[in-house]
Amino acid sequence: MTELNLELAEVSIQEFYGANNENFKLLKTYFPKLKITGRGKNISAVGNEDSLKEFSEKINQIISYLQHYNRLNEKDMENLLDSDAQNQTSKINGDEIIVHGVGGRLVKAHTPGQKKLVEAVHKNDMVFVIGPAGTGKTYTGVALAVQALKNKEVRRIILTRPAVEAGESLGFLPGDLKEKLDPYLQPLYDALKDMIPFEKLNANYERGVIEVAPLAFMRGRTLDDAFVILDEAQNTTHPQMKMFLTRMGKNAKFIITGDPEQVDLPPRQKSGLKEAMSILEGVEGIGMIRLTEKDVVRHKLVTRILKAYKKRDQEEK
Repeated sequence: MTELNLELAEVSIQEFYGANNENFKLLKTYFPKLKITGRGKNISAVGNEDSLKEFSEKINQIISYLQHYNRLNEKDMENLLDSDAQNQTSKINGDEIIVHGVGGRLVKAHTPGQKKLVEAVHKNDMVFVIGPAGTGKTYTGVALAVQALKNKEVRRIILTRPAVEAGESLGFLPGDLKEKLDPYLQPLYDALKDMIPFEKLNANYERGVIEVAPLAFMRGRTLDDAFVILDEAQNTTHPQMKMFLTRMGKNAKFIITGDPEQVDLPPRQKSGLKEAMSILEGVEGIGMIRLTEKDVVRHKLVTRILKAYKKRDQEEK
């Protein structure tokens, strides 16, 4: 008799075992000749070498499935364990799905504008996307970054925003520098939490595979093999935007998002986003996507609010 020890690396333990350990019980029934035990991330099996080889292959297949889809119900487990149905899992992934999020959440482009954004990112190495609040600029961008990381198109994701003080001084906020800056970066953290399981996300932070940092931290760096998103770019100055755009290294993808109507810079300070889009319009390899109120995916009132403010702004002009 031989013993085999395996580790469930970078997957959700809860999803693997299933509710009330149903997935694990099902796994045992498919390998009656093996004595299988599970303690957290560690799985061990005792039996003959042929059965252990098949068991190891199935566990690796289950891990790959979990890493891609972030979910594993009993039906999924049956398909994976059943040799006649193991190829059926690849049919689940539709073309419109960008990434399978936590708990089986399907992250996809919902509006025509978001679909244009996805197409633009696939065609260009740098894409500017502007639009009002709620149009999914940041969320869709993060989903595309996670997709590229999962497909091994890049080695890391870098998400950044300018830390602009909007009515409250950073110096008066409690905590150290990281704690002062985290509120500015929270929308990026929130998007990542929807798409990558907690344990794997923390592991990626620790290894530097995913980095969330204020824009000032980009100075002096060359960003190779990375998917980089600059969020809230309307709050960049001319020097900041030029600095960021010239950080682009080999095999890199850049997405720059923002809303030109929500600039928090001092009144006489020109937005680096508006200037860059004007200068770079028509440059080969750079895409420009403009989202509108029609692309809002939040509560329907958000669209009405945006229209009301837009009408008032036009009247004042």
